[in-house]
Amino acid sequence: MKYPTIEDSIGKTPLVRLQRIGAQENAARGNVILGKLEGNNPAGSVKDRPALSMIQRAQERGDIKPGDTLIEATSGNTGIALAMAAAIKGYRMVLIMPEDLSIERAQTMKAFGAELILTPKSGGIEYSRDLAEQMQRDGKGRVLDQFSNADNPRIHFETTGPEIWADTKGQITHFVSAMGTTGTITGVSQFLKKKNQAIKIIGVQPNEGSRIPGIRKWPQAYLPKIYDPSHVDELVYVSQEDAEDMCRRLAREEGIFAGISAAGACWVAQEIAKRESNATVVFIVCDRGDRYLSTGVFPA
Repeated sequence: MKYPTIEDSIGKTPLVRLQRIGAQENAARGNVILGKLEGNNPAGSVKDRPALSMIQRAQERGDIKPGDTLIEATSGNTGIALAMAAAIKGYRMVLIMPEDLSIERAQTMKAFGAELILTPKSGGIEYSRDLAEQMQRDGKGRVLDQFSNADNPRIHFETTGPEIWADTKGQITHFVSAMGTTGTITGVSQFLKKKNQAIKIIGVQPNEGSRIPGIRKWPQAYLPKIYDPSHVDELVYVSQEDAEDMCRRLAREEGIFAGISAAGACWVAQEIAKRESNATVVFIVCDRGDRYLSTGVFPA
């Protein structure tokens, strides 16, 4: 008998209906809001999918081999997922991240055996990306580059999109996703639009001045190469305050312990539902709330 391995548990995450938040208004308008629980992946986020995809496909192409050193700049979830995937596949993983990210993320990466390089808070993830490229030029390892690697959106086209389509029986009308590397929204959009051009793809970005882990509005020079604006019908901006408030509400009112960017996507899904009728709105619950405990977003 062949038993599954840990990588076989990535994907096929549940799609669940919100029962209390906005329930009265949504019922009156005939709307349903569904969250896809990507925190159920083994390393705890939607990034498990592209992390394994990027390593596995690079290995299949002969670009890398077990024992090689992989390098990646990360704001958190991708780093955790890559650390897990590298452990599964037998690679040394060096992760570069700004020093101000939550301690839970750093500790989790180390638990999977990754080595961390912390960069100045003032430089943001852009500085981390520049350093990763410099290390590759210096021959210190191979950068997978989630921001330009086609294997990132490809796995969402192959898995996340089809799962959403199947679980809604093709009834989805709106898809809402936070935008970081843009891999999730790009891949899912390509699949859903292939099935039904009328489905609206909504990207979530932070308001000016808001710092929401996992959601970015990139400077033009650092815009992910995998991003194509034609795959997104609308951008909706969320404030840090609204995202953090929804984060607490999801836990208290729905029993969904989610991260701040996932809550931002939920807030946008609710806003979309306020102007629609008979809509089936799906948002990505991209990770779990336990990696944000030290940020103070949840009451002590």
